[in-house]
Amino acid sequence: MKQSITILVVDDHPIVRAGCRQLIQQIPSAKVVEAETGEEGYRVFQELYPDMVLLDITLPGMGGLEVLRRIRANRDNAKVLMFSMHEDPVFASRAMQAGARGYITKNNAADHLVEAVNKVLEGKIYLSPDMAQQLAMLNIDSGTSALSDLSRRELEILRLLGEGKSMNEISDVLGISYKTVANNLTQIKSKLDISKTAELMRFAISHGLSS
Repeated sequence: MKQSITILVVDDHPIVRAGCRQLIQQIPSAKVVEAETGEEGYRVFQELYPDMVLLDITLPGMGGLEVLRRIRANRDNAKVLMFSMHEDPVFASRAMQAGARGYITKNNAADHLVEAVNKVLEGKIYLSPDMAQQLAMLNIDSGTSALSDLSRRELEILRLLGEGKSMNEISDVLGISYKTVANNLTQIKSKLDISKTAELMRFAISHGLSS
């Protein structure tokens, strides 16, 4: 590893960031920089090009999956470890498909975070044993979760809808056209068998998609 290692932690909760910083600083020569939002996180990434990013999947505004997409589009060899409260393997699956090098939940033991960071820094993939097993089961039975048929973009739009954002606001956050948002919402409704946008909002909130 390099003499000095820079790790960017992107999470909207100060206590979580402080805890991550304390754990990561156990790694020799590790320097932690922090960001509170997805927009800020991506900006800091462009400025510093850190060795690794620890990225929360649920952030206000631009969510972690969209930040991950932009980071990977900017640098396809970027090392990103997704950090989430979501234990549904669908989130891990979408993150790994989008180029994340690992996925760890906030319910994992503290030493798992240090192990995960070290593995990703070494260029390896990290999934906790329970998440790896759940992902394997998800691949066997894609109907395990109501969210399993949604794409990464559709999950992100549903999350923003759950935060109460309008279609115009979703368009602005994701940098896509209003028509694309509308078409994606139609697809989401079809996949989830939900007819009304208000019901979609309730679904997003009940499944913990909103921050």
